[in-house]
Amino acid sequence: MKFSGLTMLGAASLLATLLASTAFADVTVHVLRPEVPNTEKAYHQKMVADFEKSHPGVDIAFEYIANEAYKQKLTTLLQSDQKPDLIFSWAGGVLAQQAKAGVLQDISASVTSDWSASIANAGLSAFTIDGKVYGMPVNASDVVFWTNLDLAKKAGVDPESIKTWDDFLAAVKKAKEAGVTPIMVGGKDKWPLHFYYGYLWVREAGKDGMAAAMGGKGDGFAAAPFVKAGEDFKNLVDLQPFEPGFMDTTFEQATGQFGDGKALFHLMGDWEYGTEKQNSVSGKGIPDDKLGTIRFPAVQGGAGEATDTFGGINGYAVIAGAPPEAVEFLKYMTDAENQKLAGAQGLFIPIAKGVDESIANPFFRKMSEALAVSKFHQIFLDQALGSDVGATVTDVAADLAQGVVTPEAAAKTVQDAWSMR
Repeated sequence: MKFSGLTMLGAASLLATLLASTAFADVTVHVLRPEVPNTEKAYHQKMVADFEKSHPGVDIAFEYIANEAYKQKLTTLLQSDQKPDLIFSWAGGVLAQQAKAGVLQDISASVTSDWSASIANAGLSAFTIDGKVYGMPVNASDVVFWTNLDLAKKAGVDPESIKTWDDFLAAVKKAKEAGVTPIMVGGKDKWPLHFYYGYLWVREAGKDGMAAAMGGKGDGFAAAPFVKAGEDFKNLVDLQPFEPGFMDTTFEQATGQFGDGKALFHLMGDWEYGTEKQNSVSGKGIPDDKLGTIRFPAVQGGAGEATDTFGGINGYAVIAGAPPEAVEFLKYMTDAENQKLAGAQGLFIPIAKGVDESIANPFFRKMSEALAVSKFHQIFLDQALGSDVGATVTDVAADLAQGVVTPEAAAKTVQDAWSMR
């Protein structure tokens, strides 16, 4: 009887196993994104482990590649048989191009009312193209001047007193006079330089000016505010504010050198907090009590408001042909508990509603507050304007930084690219 009982138990166990295996398909969801600090990778690993535990038969595989390489390889990769199921996206015009090209999956039918209601409206809108949802945001990003407070003291610069572009130029002059490198920048990747040019566009043209240029009104991106932005940038470049060899320096190198204490300022997004520590020689970077942030200065006479922000609304887009489990994992990544965990660990600025209180990092909390009062948030131009025009903007920004193009010619080059897109 005992033997018989064990046999029956074994049969029941086998049946349960078979039923379980038919309830969940064996599938691997491939997620591709730019490189992140190890702390954020650990966060991903925990999410993956928890999701796989509750979804037998589903494996989640994250792959990370360097930021610039990601941008360069993604288009080719999406046309190959090796395309992932979820890709990191900065939304904007590049996302729209991918949707138009048919490489993304319309997940509108899978976005339940409770899911959409949990996400900030601006975030959901960023991943909605012509009424169709192609992905979901996980975080907002804000570009600020990260500041080494010890070097500021050495240079006699009070960062908190910098309110205008003229104030900033004066601080750069002071730093140079004190023998302090004013600004670290990864010029080789070009996109860090476009933060200057792009932010000055926002300050000079404002929300209405940006909309007019994108709408093809008047002289577009060749209009006076965009020329003036180039002149503002030239006024900075003329001071030779960047580290020696800045056009041979990548973002990864620049953020590490800033973490090593080799420059006063680094204009970068919230991700700088983790990368400057990880990429520094010590692996610890600048101690928090020696690190500060200031807003990008206002420009006197510009149409933009000092509270306007520049950065990203970042998330993941779903690739055409991806299995339903990819959408399910995307939903899991954006749920309130995982968003709160990211905020509590200081990994990024979460975008789900009602999780602001979880943000423990004081720098991120400051950025979150700035985003909350911003009336206009401009997405990174190399994403907002589409891949081709975006590349033109970063090229032009690099040319301006090297003094090989005039502000007028720079503005005309962007407008010509926009007209021919």
